[in-house]
Amino acid sequence: MTQNDMVASISVADLVREIAQALVDEPEAVEVESVARDENTVLKLRVAPQDVGKVIGKQGRTARSVRTILGAVSMKLHHRYTLDILEEDDEE
Repeated sequence: MTQNDMVASISVADLVREIAQALVDEPEAVEVESVARDENTVLKLRVAPQDVGKVIGKQGRTARSVRTILGAVSMKLHHRYTLDILEEDDEE
C-alpha cells in the first residue's frame, strides 16, 4: 500500500464516519476502523447498540446506499473498500 493509498484510506474512513454520525442519535459513539489487506481495505463501523438499525435501515437500504458510495470511491481510487457493520457482541 502506497502513501497515497494510506491517505485515501484515512479520508474514506472519515467519509464513512461522517455519514454514520449524520444518521445516528449518538454521533460520539461512532467508530470506524480501517483494516488494510492485500487487495482491499475493510472499514469496520461500530455505533451505539440502539443506533445499529438506523445505520442498516429498512431492509438494509441505508447500508446498501453507503456501500454504493464506497463502490464509487473504489472505482475512483482504484482500490476496493468494503464496509462491515459490527454489532456490540462482534469482536472480529
